Amino acid sequence: MSKSKDAQASRAVLDYLNKQNRPYSAIDICNNLHKEHGKTAIVKACEVLTEEGKIKEKINGKQKCYFADQSQFPEVDDSEIKEMDVKIIKLSELVQSKQEENKKLETELRILNSSISTEDAQKELHSLNEECKNCKEKLASLKGGAVQISPAEKDRIYKMREKFVKEWRKRKRLTNDVLGAILEGYPKTKKQLYEDVGIETDEDLHVTVPEI
Repeated sequence: MSKSKDAQASRAVLDYLNKQNRPYSAIDICNNLHKEHGKTAIVKACEVLTEEGKIKEKINGKQKCYFADQSQFPEVDDSEIKEMDVKIIKLSELVQSKQEENKKLETELRILNSSISTEDAQKELHSLNEECKNCKEKLASLKGGAVQISPAEKDRIYKMREKFVKEWRKRKRLTNDVLGAILEGYPKTKKQLYEDVGIETDEDLHVTVPEI
C-alpha cells in the first residue's frame, strides 16, 4: 500500500476517534467508515497512531480497542456532567414522545389511505341511490302480487347463502387461529396487534355471522 493511502487511512481513523470520543475495535472503525479503507489499512493505522501517541489502545484478552487521547480534551467538572445527564434524560423523553406521536400519525395515515376518496364516494352514492330506487320499484311490484322469483331460483339462492355463510365462518375461524398463534409471542395486546396490522373485525362493523 502506498504511503499516501496509509496517511489517508491514519487521518480518517484519527479524525473519527477524536470526533466520536469513545472506544472502538479496528473492525468497528472499518465498518463505521463504510469500508472506505481496507481492514488491513485500518489495523495498521491504529497501530501506527498508537505508537505515535496520537490515540490510546486498551487490550482485553485478545480484543483490542482504540480511543482518542483524552489529554487533548478540556476537563469536565461534575456539575457539567450532571447537566449533560439531565439534558440526555430530557432528550430521551422528547424522542419517546415524538415516536409515540409519529406512531399515532402513521395510524391516522393508514386509516386515511384505506378510506374511500370523495370522488369514489360520490360514485358509490349514485350507485346506491339507483339500487335503492330499483329496490323500491321491486317492492312495489311485490306488494302488487307480481311473481318475481321461481321456486328453483329461490332454492338456488338459499344454497348460495348457505355456502357463503359456511365460507365466512371457515375464514373467520382460520383468521382467529392465525392471530391466536401470533399473539402467543406478541409482546403487546390483542387490540394493539389489530391496530398495528389494520384488522377490522365483524364486531367493529357491528355485524354477526348469520345462522344457516
